[in-house]
Amino acid sequence: MSLEQFMNEAISPWMRVEGPENDIVLSTRIRLARNFEKVTFPIIANEDELRSVIEFMKENYEGKSYANYQNLAFIEMEDLSHIEKRVLVEKHLISPFLTKARASGVLVSENEQLSIMVNEEDHIRIQLYFPGFQMKQALDHAFELDDWLEEKIDFAFDERWGYLTSCPTNVGTGMRASVMIHLPALVLTKRINQMIPAINQFGFVVRGIYGEGTEALGNLFQVSNQITLGKSEGDIVEDLESVIINLVEQEREARHYLLHTSGKKLEDQIFRSYGILKYGRIIESQEASARISDVRLGVDLGMIKDVSHNVLNELMVLTQPGFLQHYAKKVLTTSERDVLRATLIRERLNI
Repeated sequence: MSLEQFMNEAISPWMRVEGPENDIVLSTRIRLARNFEKVTFPIIANEDELRSVIEFMKENYEGKSYANYQNLAFIEMEDLSHIEKRVLVEKHLISPFLTKARASGVLVSENEQLSIMVNEEDHIRIQLYFPGFQMKQALDHAFELDDWLEEKIDFAFDERWGYLTSCPTNVGTGMRASVMIHLPALVLTKRINQMIPAINQFGFVVRGIYGEGTEALGNLFQVSNQITLGKSEGDIVEDLESVIINLVEQEREARHYLLHTSGKKLEDQIFRSYGILKYGRIIESQEASARISDVRLGVDLGMIKDVSHNVLNELMVLTQPGFLQHYAKKVLTTSERDVLRATLIRERLNI
């Protein structure tokens, strides 16, 4: 796969498959942080050490396949423009941190379900995505990939502390399990304000769609574990599953409540948003996210019949600043982005 192929499609192939609970849960992710045993960790490593990791990963894994993760392509960050880096972040193939890291890169599978970031905060960060709510399946596949890498790499590991990482909060399993979840009814009823502190007390954190330090655009939240030490990967996933099951139940209950207490008002909000997306000429980024969220809710409630989840998933990425500029093949002002955003949304919804 070439860089251009990764850039041209807003929606990754794995996102076209509908997973369990997909009306509320968009995706499941397992991320594993690993380091080479005898190489200085990236945050203090010199350029030669970082390059040695890059060359090792390219030599041993570029073009390789494992199970369903075919033809791993290696992309070096120094070869990319600012816009190209931003597109990869918007597609969740890399983290914002990687775009600024020294001598860094990423291996990406053809279906974009697997990405392995190299020389981010740690030497290796394995990211594996599944559509919908599939915690155990994602964990099993992540373990298999971890074992595959370990056939050639001796990871930094301590019998007492587990996997050693640059940040102490990742020591132990080195695992972050997370779920992307759409909670518009909990936001509308303001129940989310009570639920987030309760989730935090159980050792989990609620963030925006691009992780730490980002806001929850379009009522999308990323829920992940904070604790990596003192618990097994299975226990972490089991606890997170319980939290997500509860959130899904609460969201369904809130949707039922809204339909029965303010059904016409909710319907009006949904169709106003649908109308703005179909006919608007200028749409800002935050408004686009909010309107897409309303339409998604309308689709899930059966109010809107002629829009698919795939189109909405595509619009979530397509309307982001990086992808808009990549599409235009030039740097755009904020006003130009707002006009192009509205144009692309109209095109997708009126096909």
